[in-house]
Amino acid sequence: MIISLQNQFNLIIHSILAGIITGVLFDIYRIIRGFENPNRIITFIEDILFWFFAGILVFIFLVYTTYVYVGVYLYLYIALGLYIYLKVFSRYFIRIQHNVFKVSFSLVRITINILLYPIELIFYRIIDKNK
Repeated sequence: MIISLQNQFNLIIHSILAGIITGVLFDIYRIIRGFENPNRIITFIEDILFWFFAGILVFIFLVYTTYVYVGVYLYLYIALGLYIYLKVFSRYFIRIQHNVFKVSFSLVRITINILLYPIELIFYRIIDKNK
């Protein structure tokens, strides 16, 4: 099948973007999973599930952007995009994402404490009156 030069260029760009998207998803997965060494079996199952869902997302992305012209070069460009992301952007993204998660969890914790304070105060007064 003959593909125009414009479509070939779009295919290359979208394949590299698919690799970068896979890298972003992988970093988010690593942050959620944690960096310490959990159980090997659980890690293996989580990794298989991650790559299965990442493969589905990349396929859907390519269906919507390039009509999925499948060739070896497509996988090479996806790998190139993943490599570029992991070598250039990953450490910055992980640092930013880690800080965002830390701030988000702190805000959620503070909000829960503020919302539960009146309830705790009522319970303490009821318990104190019973003594």
